[in-house]
Amino acid sequence: ETTPRHVPAKIIQVADIPRTLSGKIVELAVREVIHGRPVKNQDALANPEALELFANLPELKK
Repeated sequence: ETTPRHVPAKIIQVADIPRTLSGKIVELAVREVIHGRPVKNQDALANPEALELFANLPELKK
């Protein structure tokens, strides 16, 4: 069982997930993009182009 705080509001399938050069998922960068804020240190991402997918998802627009 999980609390409502730990259940996502939406689950959306995407083509790619941004990762660091060491392979870790970059959740904070995705949050920044979704909220229209700039992402710091994009040089640390193995696939920064994946962030564009989240910026353009109509399901995430308010």
